[in-house]
Amino acid sequence: MPGLDPKVAVHQLSIRKGARPIKQAQCRFRPELVPLIEIEVKKLIEVGFIREVKYPTWISSIVPVRKKNEQIRACVDFRDLNGTYPKDDFPLPIAKHMIDATIGHEALSFMDGSSGYN
Repeated sequence: MPGLDPKVAVHQLSIRKGARPIKQAQCRFRPELVPLIEIEVKKLIEVGFIREVKYPTWISSIVPVRKKNEQIRACVDFRDLNGTYPKDDFPLPIAKHMIDATIGHEALSFMDGSSGYN
């Protein structure tokens, strides 16, 4: 995440040895969505969340999601990657337990504040 010290958080996706690169076909979008998607992608490039790659070996499709304010959130469909990385020995906690653990606490994470996911 731009502006965040790597000592705080670093993410690395481990890929299984011998996994074949995934290249999803380019999706077609309704013509009225194309300018909105381009604006959102340009914003993500400008702030350093994503970067352009000349010769990509892995390609995942953009999934535009319309927000309540009629803007677009550019999401990515990574479902095809599920079989390419080793299974995690540490499963995600159950959402109900996570919610119960937050009762009585007031906090806003940097993730919530950066893109309005709260």
